[in-house]
Amino acid sequence: MDHLRKATLFFAIAMLSILMAGGLCFGAEKYPTKPIQVIVPFSAGGSSDLTARTVEKFWTKYSPQPMLVVNKPGAGGVLGEEYVVRSKPDGYTIYVGQGSGHDVVMPHLQKMPFDPLKDITPVARLSIHSIVICVSGKSPINSMKDLIAYGNKGNKITAAVSTAAGSVDLVMRAISKRANVPITTVPFAGGSEATTALAGGHLTIGGGHPSEVMPHLKANRFKAIGVALDNRDPVIPKVPTLKEQGIDVATWGSVKGVAVPNGTPPEIIEYIASTLKKISEDPEYKKAMASIYQPIDYLGTKEWAAFLQREYKDYGDLIKELDIKL
Repeated sequence: MDHLRKATLFFAIAMLSILMAGGLCFGAEKYPTKPIQVIVPFSAGGSSDLTARTVEKFWTKYSPQPMLVVNKPGAGGVLGEEYVVRSKPDGYTIYVGQGSGHDVVMPHLQKMPFDPLKDITPVARLSIHSIVICVSGKSPINSMKDLIAYGNKGNKITAAVSTAAGSVDLVMRAISKRANVPITTVPFAGGSEATTALAGGHLTIGGGHPSEVMPHLKANRFKAIGVALDNRDPVIPKVPTLKEQGIDVATWGSVKGVAVPNGTPPEIIEYIASTLKKISEDPEYKKAMASIYQPIDYLGTKEWAAFLQREYKDYGDLIKELDIKL
């Protein structure tokens, strides 16, 4: 009788273990079971926002739950990223904008409330694109040479930038340093506001990404006078690089990476990364990204994390070399 009881008890425990394991697996497979909040740390209309909203349109083609883009601008991008850093690591709060500038530039210049390389987990890279230097369509300035001559005559040069200590801000400061011409940067809540201010004739120059400035260029509200890359941007191939014009400045441009709070389960990170890869390969998505002049340059989790480290170091080296301070 004892043997029968022991056998029955053993069988019950074994079955319970199997059911629990199955339940856990089933729970993991069910992710996501509710909409996913996507935090963009800049205002609506900028390149990070446009990228996130394009992904949002295609997400449900490959996932049972929708993405909901939420803009949380402020503090040069820090406010939105910090919100994600402090969020529950359950896969329902995702960050789009990692590596876009503030998180790889700002830590070299000032203290931040979190460590952008240690306190948030990289998932994937979506895109990387150039920074285009523009002036108003009515400006007498038509090249970087004209801009330098304008400044050397004692004219004040003000530059509209998307955020303080972001990649565009750094480019403007680097131009000022390398060309030996005073440039005062004026930060905004995002690329959309910065380009609007330049279009309104309130500043001398501005920097933006193709997705932000192309509508203004097509409408002749802007003139592009330089690109801060090593090579010309294929979206605007007629615009020379800064180096071609004698100004030794080139950066990574602006990167659009995806991240999640530390502690997010690996299987959820893999799910998000693999879904984003499927979207990046979708022909209709490629057309949608091309329509906003946003190149697709996907990297998986491991490769993206390595690139982010390299990007961070390169910006740090440039800041140190040029002795740039806020």
